[in-house]
Amino acid sequence: MEHLAILPIILPLLSGVMMLLPPVSSENSRQRALSLATCGALVLVTLRLLLQASSGEIQLYVLGDWQPPFGIVLVADRLSTLMLLLTAVLGFAAMLYACGGDDKRGKYFHPLFMFQLMGINGAFLTGDIFNLFVFFEVLLIASYALLIHGGGKQKTRASVHYVVLNLVGSSLFLFALGILYGTLGTLNMADMSSKIGLLSGSEQAIASTGALLLLVVFGLKSAMLPLQFWLPRTYASASAPVAALFAVLTKVGIYSILRVFTVIFGEQAGGLAGIATPWLWPLAILTLVIATLGILAASSLRQLIGQLVILSIGTLLAGIAMSKVEATGAVLYYLVHSTLVCGALFLLADLITQQRGKAEDRFVTARRMCQPVPLGIAFFIGAMAIVGLPPFSGFVGKALILQSANIENQAAWVYSAVLIGGMAALIALSRAGTTLFWNISREKDACEPVPRLQLSAVFLLLATSPILVIFGGPITDFTLDTATQLHGLSRQLGPLLPGGGS
Repeated sequence: MEHLAILPIILPLLSGVMMLLPPVSSENSRQRALSLATCGALVLVTLRLLLQASSGEIQLYVLGDWQPPFGIVLVADRLSTLMLLLTAVLGFAAMLYACGGDDKRGKYFHPLFMFQLMGINGAFLTGDIFNLFVFFEVLLIASYALLIHGGGKQKTRASVHYVVLNLVGSSLFLFALGILYGTLGTLNMADMSSKIGLLSGSEQAIASTGALLLLVVFGLKSAMLPLQFWLPRTYASASAPVAALFAVLTKVGIYSILRVFTVIFGEQAGGLAGIATPWLWPLAILTLVIATLGILAASSLRQLIGQLVILSIGTLLAGIAMSKVEATGAVLYYLVHSTLVCGALFLLADLITQQRGKAEDRFVTARRMCQPVPLGIAFFIGAMAIVGLPPFSGFVGKALILQSANIENQAAWVYSAVLIGGMAALIALSRAGTTLFWNISREKDACEPVPRLQLSAVFLLLATSPILVIFGGPITDFTLDTATQLHGLSRQLGPLLPGGGS
């Protein structure tokens, strides 16, 4: 158990390296078996980590026994382990779907998928903001290759925009790290938190520049307005299991905003306390507005789901902007819900595309699907959940966020934007369902039944929505405890400071 905290990084890393050993082939059953075994092991390991963290204990893993702030430290608290388990469940379902045939489109799908998981898990575990940058780069490099998996002009065009934009974001990230290291002399998050309130006026002005640059970088990763334009085209062009896994990539940005601007620039930061809040409020509302317009204008199912991801990001940012424990707890519940359901919808969109012939997932008349009943049921459940209608988890998540907005000015903006966005999603998904399943041409059915493995992966993710409701009591208690720990972390930094608090 001593080395449990590093396993979410080591397992996919070793698995990916082993897959690169000869023979390497897209037809290799060894890669499929190893990928599924690794993803299954990650679910068990991260679940164990979450159960350990649920007591409130912060688990540290100090690599090479170099104590913070000089060494590399992994921090497994309630928030990081929750994100690890979320990634593991989503990754397992996406891999299950890929093993239905999508992985054969390219030779290196499985090792790239493993390296992607390694980067995501590392970003959630690291206690050092420079290593956050390192793991960002690992997951981004893997995502560049996964995006063009299977080839095609559309994928290549989308990948160019995605790569260029993220290279700019990486450059800004380095500038921000240089500024903060120059003023604080450390990049360990706990150490930064203890020193940020001691800065003089001129040093605070410099550090604020670094902080706002980080907000830009994390806003780019999370698809916050005005940096959201890359997401719909990128996600629509990616293969289904890749797009499903990408559903958690935006949440890496959300996690980083929560972690950095609550722990480092929290209440103990003096003049820099809450530096992101004045920016988050208008950007969150505008993200909701632009996503609402995008939802109504979407011409295909995958574009529509991409806009729904942006809508969920706007909702999460609005909750973060409230800067309250209750709102953060609601954000975490809604984050888990939206990630899993959007992942399921990306997989479902691919199955619908396979059965509609040349029309693919566009909202036009097409031939009848040969499996309309299971796909229709899946679409209905996914649409109900993502819109936020009872009895699914989207309703609980949105209700918790709206309940947190108990200040008059907050309530007016949040209620209006969230409810109007939900209404637009309901209208768009109703139109989509009517067109995809009922607007049928006279063309003969010529499709093949979808593999059971792929259909199982879709229903596996969709099943998480009613599970989040059935076990809503303990889950919301855990997310509230997680939020309480996160907001109070600046007062509990002893174990994370030089010498381990001794």
